[in-house]
Amino acid sequence: QAWIGGIRAGSVASCGNHVKASSRWIAFNAEAAGVLGIVPLEGEDEGKRTVSQLCCHSDVVTDFDFSPFDQLLLATGSADETVKVWRLPESGQDIPSSAGLTLGPGGAPLDVLQFHPTADGVLASGAGKRVTIWDLEQQQPLTALDSHGDQLQSLAWKRDGRLVGTSCKDKKLRIFDPRASPAASQSVPGHENNKDSRLLWVGSSDCLISVGFSQMREREVKLWDTRQFNKAMLTMALDTSPG
Repeated sequence: QAWIGGIRAGSVASCGNHVKASSRWIAFNAEAAGVLGIVPLEGEDEGKRTVSQLCCHSDVVTDFDFSPFDQLLLATGSADETVKVWRLPESGQDIPSSAGLTLGPGGAPLDVLQFHPTADGVLASGAGKRVTIWDLEQQQPLTALDSHGDQLQSLAWKRDGRLVGTSCKDKKLRIFDPRASPAASQSVPGHENNKDSRLLWVGSSDCLISVGFSQMREREVKLWDTRQFNKAMLTMALDTSPG
């Protein structure tokens, strides 16, 4: 275990991740818009690490994710409406100045993205009210899921890759089977407040955890079972939001 200090990270207001790591690199939002900080996971002499900059977009980087199949492959999404895929170098080599692949612009700022956990080269991206599943090799969408009622706030693949769950500003949680239909197979009211929400699968199980806010601005966590998706199995209040 070790600390990595002296890093000046940015405070980007977005629904996506602000830091992600592969087995080779750590990526995080930098202070400048459109720039990610890139740090090698393994230190050099005496554990020292050099922070590099990846100038990847013309606007704020809203989300990014490393491929589970290639620890050097990084996908980034931005308010400039594009998704870009970058091949980071081995440690000690120069950071790339151009993306290997650009998708878009797509007509709306990119909010969230995530690589498919079991299919190499498949990526889900969410922009505005729409989720698109991409085939990166063909640079074409495999499918576009039905439009949500409001801005998408999070998406998450189930670990086996069969289902994708989303949370939305319309206060609903949805489950999709993209191979079967673009329509949601299940949906349920999630949290009463439309402030930021997040949805995550619990390991390989059929359960989900959502984080959001109640009508009284209490931050809360809910546990859901997709086999009985009409109501939460458990609700736990954490604290109260001042905003």
